[in-house]
Amino acid sequence: MGKLVICDHPLIQHKLTFIRDVRTNTKDFRELVDEVATLMAYEITRDVELESIDVQTPVAATQGKVISGRMLGLVPILRAGLGMLDGVVKLLPAAKVGHVGLFRDPETMLPVEYYTKLPTDVTERQLIVIDPMLATGGSAIAAIDVLKKRGCNQIKMMNLVAAPEGVKAVQEAHPDVDIYVAALDDRLDDHGYIVPGLGDAGDRLYGTK
Repeated sequence: MGKLVICDHPLIQHKLTFIRDVRTNTKDFRELVDEVATLMAYEITRDVELESIDVQTPVAATQGKVISGRMLGLVPILRAGLGMLDGVVKLLPAAKVGHVGLFRDPETMLPVEYYTKLPTDVTERQLIVIDPMLATGGSAIAAIDVLKKRGCNQIKMMNLVAAPEGVKAVQEAHPDVDIYVAALDDRLDDHGYIVPGLGDAGDRLYGTK
């Protein structure tokens, strides 16, 4: 079973409080989401493999550590995932970026893929799927399905807030995927919103209704 990691660093929790606050305007909301994404990127890359290389300092020769192994790829789920992308890219500027677009069919309520664009070497990369909300888990499962159908086999999820129902659904559908969240909230309400949550992340990022 994939692990659930709650990124409980004080700076993340402090900023998340203001992300939740209904009084936070679009500009501040966007900046806070960006900052938390950067901080979460430290945690989600904690187990990236390192190798030793020789390096010459101004004083002496020594050994240093550099990232080795598989390269990284970032895959935001459109559109809200874009709000976290730049924050992660700040820390991982060499990562390539793909996109997966999904919408919910109004009759079946199931996610439908409408757009996918991935790096040509995506199967050689460790992928981080990015979306602010993990509610029912439907979009996350569908996005991971899209990647696995294209041969990707090393995938992690990054979310700001998650509901237990969504975490359970992703873990059951994709037990090899680790999930990193800033907070595990209480539940979903009757409309599928995370409680206490932070509202609709896409609308709050882009000032839409």
